[in-house]
Amino acid sequence: MMKDDAAVMDDVIGFGYELDEDHRMLRDSIREFARNVVAPGAMERDIKGEFPRDIIRQLGEMGYQGICVPEEYGGPGLDPLASAIVVEELSYADASVGVINSVQNSLVIDPILKFGTEAQKKKWLPRMASGELLNCFSLSEAGSGSDAGAMKCKAELVGNEWVINGTKLWVTNGSEADVILLFLRTEPGERRNASCLIVPKDTPGVTVGKHEDKLGIRGSSTTELIFENARVPAENLLGERGSGLKIALTAIDGGRLGIAAQAVGIAQAALDRAAKYAIERRQFGKSLSEFQAIQWKIADMSTRIAVSRALLYKGCWVKQQEGHSLHIPAMAKVYASETATFCANQAIQIFGGMGYCRESEVERYLRDAKITEIYEGTSEMQRMTIGETLVAHPERLTDV
Repeated sequence: MMKDDAAVMDDVIGFGYELDEDHRMLRDSIREFARNVVAPGAMERDIKGEFPRDIIRQLGEMGYQGICVPEEYGGPGLDPLASAIVVEELSYADASVGVINSVQNSLVIDPILKFGTEAQKKKWLPRMASGELLNCFSLSEAGSGSDAGAMKCKAELVGNEWVINGTKLWVTNGSEADVILLFLRTEPGERRNASCLIVPKDTPGVTVGKHEDKLGIRGSSTTELIFENARVPAENLLGERGSGLKIALTAIDGGRLGIAAQAVGIAQAALDRAAKYAIERRQFGKSLSEFQAIQWKIADMSTRIAVSRALLYKGCWVKQQEGHSLHIPAMAKVYASETATFCANQAIQIFGGMGYCRESEVERYLRDAKITEIYEGTSEMQRMTIGETLVAHPERLTDV
């Protein structure tokens, strides 16, 4: 029996990482929701800078806000590839919704699953998996972006409570989140010594500061968080004291796959819109798609997306095997993010003047794509990670 066209295309795009029936069913389900529910209001939310509260609520009800949470803690217990598929399909419709979901799962739920005590898992995961609690990840500060070890936000253990003081920046979901995964210094004078605390955002002394007015992903909030003698129980320490940077780097390793998935979703949306326009638009008596210059743009876009998705799937496979491979998530992230920007640029070029106007919506893809080259580690940091890893371990040169 011959496979249908969609299945054949998946074989090509997957480069050997073919989706099984369960993942196909998941993709089809989230795709229907994303394109019928998420996409219609995406441009309006972008213009208004409006958080998609109702959509996030629905994602929680469907189990997508805690997709990898095991059934014993109230989640569906799916794998990293399932999470990536959800982020890609959501980002195809609205990259803001994609990153909200990615932060929820890869940057907060995953570290609690990996480093949390049984009591912490039972306390937090069921409410996160149901969507009752929205999460945010808070690492960056004014003087510590790529250099996380330079953080100044600190906590002192006083009796059985941590007393927190400091300011954090660029916190995705910072305004709407219920729970903060907070990284701070706990050992004075130790540059690389940090810890991680689970902090309810309604804790007295925690306030939301400046809201960033961003170029893209305007449907997600990005804020400052201020801590003034905020107190949380000692039991809210995630992992061992002093292991915060290890936890952060592990979370970001998975987060890079989430951003790669976001970037692939943006790139695919740009390609699909551009190809459709090229077929329908006529100039000089024929379709734009008949011109070789346009065909080459579509060829380049499609090829780069296929490679990006293959790297993403490989990274998800490594994570599923509980392997720790710094360079493969970094490869997926840097290539997919630069592909998203490339494809968005090409889509605008194919649309011409119309592509530069909001009416076409393709200009939003470029604005959304750019951030994927910056957060979860800039493209420069990804290349450093890849290069340093492969120089130190040349046997990994053939890993991909």
